[in-house]
Amino acid sequence: MSKTENTHKMTIRLSPITEFRLERDYRLDGSRSKNEFIEKAITHYQDLLEAEQNETLPTAIQSAIDGRLGIFEDRLAQLLYKLAVETDMGISAVLDCIQLDADYLRKLRANSVKSVKGTNGLLTFEQKAKEQDNSVDGDDQWQG
Repeated sequence: MSKTENTHKMTIRLSPITEFRLERDYRLDGSRSKNEFIEKAITHYQDLLEAEQNETLPTAIQSAIDGRLGIFEDRLAQLLYKLAVETDMGISAVLDCIQLDADYLRKLRANSVKSVKGTNGLLTFEQKAKEQDNSVDGDDQWQG
């Protein structure tokens, strides 16, 4: 069954300017005929209308976004993996040099979780150093 057997014939009327533009542009997007170009144009316009009504993206745009997000997700996963390896190396090096007990590590983790939550993960080294200075100053006053 050929494509023409599944189609219906329609007559359309175009202004001279639209007819000129159709004649000029139908080959630009790779259409083999004016009919194919008109059908693509109608489908594109319908996608736009549906997107406005349903507040969803047309399939082609959604597919492109999903593809780009997939690439981004893969890259981010690679970077996080590398970061985890480097962090593990740093922690291992520190722990090779000093011995820490389990209670101290639990307290340290609780403080770290509290700090990260309090800053929405935007904690900087400078902020942490300032906290450390304040706690050292407070200890001096207590002992003095």
